[in-house]
Amino acid sequence: MGPENKAANMIRTIVGVLEPQFAVRLWSGERIGPDTGPVLVINDPMAIRRLALQPRLDSVVELWISGQVDVENGSLFDLVERGTKTKLKHRLKELPKWQLLKDVPSILFGRRSPDSGLAGNNPFDFGSSKEAIGHHYDVSNGFYRLFLDEGMVYTCGYFKDWGNTLDQAQEDKLDHICRKLRLKSGERLLDIGCGWGSMLIHAARHYGVTGYGVSLSEEQTALARERISAAGLDDKISIDIKSYEDVTGTFDKISSIGMFEHVGSVNYGTYFSKVERLLEPGGLYMHHAISRRAKRSKKAFGKKSAEHLALVKYIFPGGELDHLGMSIENLEGYGFEVHDVENLREHYGRTCRLWAERLQAHLDEAIREVGAPKARLWLLYLTGCALAFERGTVQINQTLASKRVRGPSGLPPTRDDIYSKRK
Repeated sequence: MGPENKAANMIRTIVGVLEPQFAVRLWSGERIGPDTGPVLVINDPMAIRRLALQPRLDSVVELWISGQVDVENGSLFDLVERGTKTKLKHRLKELPKWQLLKDVPSILFGRRSPDSGLAGNNPFDFGSSKEAIGHHYDVSNGFYRLFLDEGMVYTCGYFKDWGNTLDQAQEDKLDHICRKLRLKSGERLLDIGCGWGSMLIHAARHYGVTGYGVSLSEEQTALARERISAAGLDDKISIDIKSYEDVTGTFDKISSIGMFEHVGSVNYGTYFSKVERLLEPGGLYMHHAISRRAKRSKKAFGKKSAEHLALVKYIFPGGELDHLGMSIENLEGYGFEVHDVENLREHYGRTCRLWAERLQAHLDEAIREVGAPKARLWLLYLTGCALAFERGTVQINQTLASKRVRGPSGLPPTRDDIYSKRK
């Protein structure tokens, strides 16, 4: 029996034990499972070789990127939601390992699947760099337009109603942050990691602030400047390509929205002390960041999951997540007073799901824009993020803090001003 037949035999055995609630179709056209619903397509018998030699999440990612594994008549969400009849980890214990191992040798000498080459340079060198930021954000402005909202906001939306559109949710998110910062006309706002300029444009247009943004992304900054000019706000907003470490002067308010994940734990002291120096006494700082759940010990928290390592390798080189308690500890330790914390986990789950669905709907255009491997990688990434937030594997919090001063903070006695309708 040749390698292809052995591989097919192994897949039949695995499918028979796991009993997925979706069909599996082999490279030969053979279909196993239900006649309707989503189909997991295995286009290459050597997919099983890679998994046998390297049974890691990286292997699954590479098989998906290359198209050796695909989905038809549905999406990745459909496969996950259908799952198996019983819990997967219980089913895996029932696999006839010795029977499968007997078939492994015959496929080990087949052709090797090449890597995609999409991993970032020095992905585990934690901390932001211009190269690492470019790996993620300089993919293509046209590519991001295919799944983001009209305002090009690439952070968690804020859904006042779960049925709201992505455009509405992002508009509401920007306003939510402006309200929390109690922005006033004439104030100076610094947006660290300003992306395509959405926060600065909203704050200048609706609250009359003078905005300054910094970013390490060439492509984002170029488009942000175009958008600022188109909005007639050149006299109100300026953006520089530089690190937060190189910013000078002081500001009444500072926002950091989805940027902190790039800082790296070794740089937390540098980051928080710099933000504290840039902020006027009593000034407000919005810390909007993704986090992991805390563990019982620092050692346990320091262990990175396979999902996290894959994310850093392919999507966010140098990225690292802290936990909520670590953020608060750092804020207090570096001269801030924490006032409010709001968990937006479910909002980000909804945002990522909408992004993934929009990218799936425009996948052909995305492939023309950046190539099939990168388009497929981003689809997998957005789907995985949606599931992680929906299941509570990761969190996202908006933490409002002020530069500590003696006496009154200057904040209103209640939070009614945030949630009341804007006049």
